[in-house]
Amino acid sequence: MRLVVGLGNPGAEYAWTRHNLGYQVVAALAELWRIPLKQKRCDACWGQGLIGKEAVVLAQPTTYMNLSGQAVSCLLAYLKLSPAGLIVVHDDLDMPLGRIKIVERGGPGGHLGVVSIIDNLGTEDFFRVKLGIGRPPPRMAPEKYVLSHFPFEEAESIVDFVVRGAQAVEILLEDGLAAAQQRFHAPTP
Repeated sequence: MRLVVGLGNPGAEYAWTRHNLGYQVVAALAELWRIPLKQKRCDACWGQGLIGKEAVVLAQPTTYMNLSGQAVSCLLAYLKLSPAGLIVVHDDLDMPLGRIKIVERGGPGGHLGVVSIIDNLGTEDFFRVKLGIGRPPPRMAPEKYVLSHFPFEEAESIVDFVVRGAQAVEILLEDGLAAAQQRFHAPTP
């Protein structure tokens, strides 16, 4: 079994912000795989189902981003999974908008949700699907940028990006890390 967690902040005011791309990818996977996120435990909304022959749990923490590790560690314990069975989907300021990078381990890169997960699990050894959001414009604080909404004119391309993020998770689960990296590490379309 694998646990796929999409990082974001709860509440309608944060929907479709740059920081909530992980939430959006998990929502797309829930719809695609027909896995309702109706369970509520461990400060998360989650659901369980199958992707091919692989059992998966999809989850969205209901804590704020900087406390995501509490929900993730609780879910892993509840499901009796190790961090090796975890896939975290999150935004990344250090990649251009539209880029996807899939890694098996590594540092948080300044992402406070990932910092929280690493601190709570005591390890960096879990999969990440990183979704590039680009850097903020000059004189805009990164904290304000990640919580800002995408411009209306980018809506269609952001929906396509969320779908590609969901496909990256699906390939990672079905075909493994190397296949997912080969397919999604190409330059931004």
